[in-house]
Amino acid sequence: MEYLCVIPKKISILYNSRFIMKLHIQNKFTSQLPADPTVENYPRQVEQAGFSYVLPVKPSNPSLIHTSAEVANAIGLSDEDTISLDFLNVFSGNKVYPETKPFALCYAGHQFGNWAGQLGDGRAINLTEVVHDNKIFTLQLKGAGPTPYSRTADGFAVLRSSIREYLCAEAMHYLGVPTTRSLSLMLSGDQVVRDVLYNGNPAYEKGAIVCRVAPSFIRFGSFEMFASRKDHTNLKLLADFTIKNHFPNIKEEGVEKYIAFFEEVTQTTLKMIVEWQRVGFVHGVMNTDNMSIHGLTIDYGPYGWLEDYNTGWTPNTTDNQHKRYRFGNQPEIALWNLYQLANAMYPLVEEAKPLEIILEAFSIDYEKEYLIMMLNKLGLQDKKESDLFLVGTLVELLERVETDMTIFFRNLSTVSKEDSGIIAFNAIKEACYTEKDLDETILKDWYDWFENYTIRINEETLSDTDRKVQMNKVNPKYVLRNYMAQLCIDDADKGDYTLLNELFKMLKNPYDEQPNFQKWFAKRPDWARDKVGCSMLSCSS
Repeated sequence: MEYLCVIPKKISILYNSRFIMKLHIQNKFTSQLPADPTVENYPRQVEQAGFSYVLPVKPSNPSLIHTSAEVANAIGLSDEDTISLDFLNVFSGNKVYPETKPFALCYAGHQFGNWAGQLGDGRAINLTEVVHDNKIFTLQLKGAGPTPYSRTADGFAVLRSSIREYLCAEAMHYLGVPTTRSLSLMLSGDQVVRDVLYNGNPAYEKGAIVCRVAPSFIRFGSFEMFASRKDHTNLKLLADFTIKNHFPNIKEEGVEKYIAFFEEVTQTTLKMIVEWQRVGFVHGVMNTDNMSIHGLTIDYGPYGWLEDYNTGWTPNTTDNQHKRYRFGNQPEIALWNLYQLANAMYPLVEEAKPLEIILEAFSIDYEKEYLIMMLNKLGLQDKKESDLFLVGTLVELLERVETDMTIFFRNLSTVSKEDSGIIAFNAIKEACYTEKDLDETILKDWYDWFENYTIRINEETLSDTDRKVQMNKVNPKYVLRNYMAQLCIDDADKGDYTLLNELFKMLKNPYDEQPNFQKWFAKRPDWARDKVGCSMLSCSS
C-alpha cells in the first residue's frame, strides 16, 4: 500500500537520535573516489574530486505527503518504516542516518549544445548507498539545500516541481520505461521564492523534498568533468569504479573494458529513447549532465507527454525558439550526447575507431528498434517490406490534424479485420481534437491508410481479440498528462492530496482499463491548451 499522511506540527519536536529503521549501508563511491578536500559549503570550482561532502539543510517543519511502498520495500524498508519518525527525519534531511556522509556529485556538461563547464548537484544531495537483495541503490534528496555546485541558486525545490517529478518517475516505471524511482515526497515547512515564468514576478511557494532512487546518479557529465580538465587519473578511476560496481557483466580488461562499457551505455541509451518515443514522452532538457550512464530517464524538469502527435513539440519554454529537444529530435540528441561521452572516454581508449564504430551503428540500430516498436504498437508481428511505408504514412497523417497520440493508439486495437476504411477510422475518430479540420482530402487519406492497415492485419495469424491484447500491452491507456499534474498541484497547494493519491494509483496500472478512472482517458481540455503548467513549462523549480 501507499501512504498519504501529514505529520502534525507538534511531532516535529519529538525526534531523537536513536534509529529503529534499518538500512544496509555501503559507502563505496565516497570511499573509492576522490573527495573535495574543502568542507565549507559555498559555490566554487571543485578540482580533482568526484564529489563534495555536504549536509542537507534542516527543514523547519517537515511533513510526509506520499511514499511509494514498492520502492521502500525494494531498498529494504517495511511499510511500518515508511510512517516512522526515522523515515520522516532521514528523507526530509532533518537527520543524517548513522555511518553515512551525504555528498553532492561534481560533474560538467553540454547544455543546449554548448559547453557549460562545471555544473554538479546544485540542488541534489546523495544521502548514501544501500544494498538490498544484492542490488545497489543510491538515495538522493532533491531540494534539500545548497551545495558547492549551486552557483547562484538556493538548492531548494518547490511543491509543484516536486509533485511532477515524484509522480512522473513512478509513472514511467510502470509504463516500462527505464527511469529513476521516487521513494518519498515531503513538505519542508519552509517557503521558497521562485519566478515561475522568468518574467520578473517572483513569489513565495511551498518548499518540498523528493527522495530519488537509482543504482547511481553518475552521468555523462561525470566523465566530461575529468576529461575536460585532462585529469586522466581520476577519469580512469571513475570508469573503473563504474564498471566494477555497476557493469559486472563486463569481463574485458584494459582498453577493451572501456570500449565494452561505452557500447553498453550506448545500447541502454538507445533502448530508453525508443521507449520514450513509444509512449510519447518528451524529456525537455536532454543536456549531457541529464544523461544517466545507466540508460535511465533522469532529472524530470519541463517534461511532457504528447497530447496531439507533433514531432516538433517541446515542453520547455527555454527551448521554444530552436526546439533542440523536441520530440522528433530526441534520437539525434541522444547520439550527439553519446559523441560527447565518447570524447570524454577517448583518453582511456586512445583510439577513435572503436568508439566511432559504436556511434555509427547507433542510427541504424535505432531505426530497426523504432520500426519494431511501431509495428508492436500497430499489432503487427511478422515484418513485411511494406511496413516501413505503412508506419511512415501514419506518422504523416497523425501530424496533419491534431490527433491525440495516446487515444489514437489505444483505440486502434478495436479495429477488426473485417472493417472498411471508414468504419476503422470511426474507431479512432475520438482522438481528433477538431473534427472540422477533417476535410475531404484528409479523410480520404485516412480511409486509404486504414484500408491498407486492415489488409495488413489480415496477413497476420493473430485473431482480433489476441491482437487487441498484445496492442494494449504496449499502448497505454493512461499517461501523466501535464494538465492532470497541474490539477494535482493546484489541489496540493491547498493541502488536498486526494488527487495525488488517485493519480498515483491509476498510473501504477497504465495498460489496464480501470473503469473507475475512465475520465482521465480523454483529450487535453481546451482550458489547458495555454494554461501555465499544462502546455509548456520553465526550468524553474
